[in-house]
Amino acid sequence: MAESGNNKVTKIKKYRKPLNLNVGMVIFAVIFIYVCICIGMYFKDNNIKPYEVREGSLSTDNLYTGIILREENIVTAAAAGYVNYYAREGQRVAVGNLVYTVDETGRLSDYINSEELGENALTDADLYALKGEIVDFVHEFSTDDFSAAYDFKYSAKGTVLKLANASLMENISTLNGSEFGGGVNLAYAPYTGIVMYWLDGYEELTPENITLGMFDDDDYEKTQLIGSELVAQGDPVYKICDKEEWSVVIPVDESRAAELEEEGTIKVRFMRNQEESWGTVTILRNGKDTFAQLTFNNSMVTFTDDRFIELELLLHEETGLKIPNSSIVEREFFLIPEAYITQGGDSSSYGVLREVVLENGTRSTEYVEVGIYSLVDGEYYVDADALRSGDHLFKPDSSEDYTVSKRATLIGVYNMNKGYADFRQIEILYQNEEYAIVRSNTAYGLNVYDLIVQDASSVTVDQFIYE
Repeated sequence: MAESGNNKVTKIKKYRKPLNLNVGMVIFAVIFIYVCICIGMYFKDNNIKPYEVREGSLSTDNLYTGIILREENIVTAAAAGYVNYYAREGQRVAVGNLVYTVDETGRLSDYINSEELGENALTDADLYALKGEIVDFVHEFSTDDFSAAYDFKYSAKGTVLKLANASLMENISTLNGSEFGGGVNLAYAPYTGIVMYWLDGYEELTPENITLGMFDDDDYEKTQLIGSELVAQGDPVYKICDKEEWSVVIPVDESRAAELEEEGTIKVRFMRNQEESWGTVTILRNGKDTFAQLTFNNSMVTFTDDRFIELELLLHEETGLKIPNSSIVEREFFLIPEAYITQGGDSSSYGVLREVVLENGTRSTEYVEVGIYSLVDGEYYVDADALRSGDHLFKPDSSEDYTVSKRATLIGVYNMNKGYADFRQIEILYQNEEYAIVRSNTAYGLNVYDLIVQDASSVTVDQFIYE
């Protein structure tokens, strides 16, 4: 740059600041590079995760909602009038027992509500029955099914009527003749059975007519038959079930249907009271839908006020060692007759006597140590890596020989107690999508607290494992 006069030309250069390295920066750089290398090696290498074997059982989804089917015979009113019930719902009545009355004039209801009958003292048995009904309701009630409160109300009302009107029932024939002039019709049980005071339209439902839509309780309607109501001649007044045999129908898929059909008879637990019972299985195929009908010979009286019931199928209750399915692997072995296996000099290892050809062309034998993994029907499962197909083996202290060729597979896991992937045979008792239950304390299997490889695909047999 040039200027006139006495001005001097000045050239300005940019000052470069020297790079100052200190010990801290060097250490930080080294650590950063080391961390990056470790992260890269972590993602590059297979991560071998151990799994500790524990005792346990599998919880499977065996809960179902079923429809109850039983022999329900509807009894209709022989005359019009006001109905008063005297048999408690769920009670077994005998032939000729008084179940209800039909008051053609309405004077019997007025008499019952009056004070002329006086007070009735409940016996200890009566109080026990009433208290038991209340306790059962309190324990089983759920806000999700509030309609059960109404069922309890009507059931309790029937119980109270039966107990409170005991003296009336004892003198009803006298009252009928004097007070009411024959206006009260007495209705007796036509046969022995369980009395029920409700209707839902499923009384004549058969297993072959069940559809999936019937399990939608949003469309389900249940009509309670209430005492002191006016009925016409021919109207339903109660139901009676004269058979102890009953059944529950549940919807199932084809795999579960095949499983249940193979079992034939299964044990179930009723969720309402946690009681257990055995049911006989019948598979139904109604169109495209599949159902299982479970038939029982007891406990019917417990569920007289129910049409739908929740139950649990008690299948596969085996307990044992619980392991993940990802740890299970299948491996191939040679099958060697038991007589050809011998122990080594230290008496702790097993091996075979194999024929070899020496350099001078003569034949001899050598001791080959082999791994033993199972003994089935007189044949040992031997590690296939130790022998070759076509090897000739000699029986100890004999001239008999055996040619190695026969193979078979075993199901097992890789045990890592000794620091390497050691194959152990397992016997699966039950298996779901995630876990398996295997038998414990087997000769060549697993024990509680053994460490196994969680993902069998992450290792190879006899691979050393560094934790």
